[in-house]
Amino acid sequence: MGRVTARRSVVRIRDGEVSRRPDTLAAEEPMEIRVDGRPLTVTMRTPGDDFDLAVGFLVSEGVVHATEDVVTARYCAGATEEGLNTYNVVDVQLAPGMPAPDASLERNFYTTSSCGVCGKSSLDAVRTASAWSVADDPLRVDPAVLVALPDRLRAAQEVFDRTGGLHAAGLFSSAGELLVLREDVGRHNAVDKVVGHAAREGLLPLRDTVLVVSGRASFELVQKAVMAGIPMLAAVSAPSSLAAELAEESGLTLVGFLRGTTMNVYAGAERLEAPACR
Repeated sequence: MGRVTARRSVVRIRDGEVSRRPDTLAAEEPMEIRVDGRPLTVTMRTPGDDFDLAVGFLVSEGVVHATEDVVTARYCAGATEEGLNTYNVVDVQLAPGMPAPDASLERNFYTTSSCGVCGKSSLDAVRTASAWSVADDPLRVDPAVLVALPDRLRAAQEVFDRTGGLHAAGLFSSAGELLVLREDVGRHNAVDKVVGHAAREGLLPLRDTVLVVSGRASFELVQKAVMAGIPMLAAVSAPSSLAAELAEESGLTLVGFLRGTTMNVYAGAERLEAPACR
């Protein structure tokens, strides 16, 4: 398997003093996702939890919805000239009778670590239909619980401590218990790894849970939460206008600027057990 981090010599300048020292960087490598042997997309990711990433991506795209939809996920051809496997190609075998991914899902070029929807051949395919509705999820969360989650997320980021260069996605219970955390150079990859873990463990839909992400809440992150049946998405930074629009349309609670004791609720405020607005 590929390395999660890499070492590199850097020149450090501090208070006018120049020195050379080793630094630890978050690894970023391409990974090709295939379905039944057919290439579907290439994403730039941090190696690790690759099967979760591949399956989570397929959940987000509406290709699979449950554990039984997938027979297996495995590494395949990707050898170097020296004959070593690069572990950068994952093939997901669908269960018999499962339809192949729609051609509109195929990427015209690779997906960068900063964009989960770049290169889709049809913009109409962006609004993926979910197998579950989050609008009727009875989740209720105490704001005092919610404001503590970014610190819990950060405290669990092992690779970030060494590199300072990874995003995180953490799935929490309504009581604030951390259920699973994944890190990656890409926000959308970290979410796919969380969703893929849940799918492979037979936990979908993820009712009564909160997804917390480091960074902003983009359209694709809201879509991924909805596709996994997650009723609340909270981000430490801002959402986009399209993210807020999709959250409102889908019945998802969207929280942004979750910092310290403050937050902005852009959709679904009824799930927060807070006093009436003044």
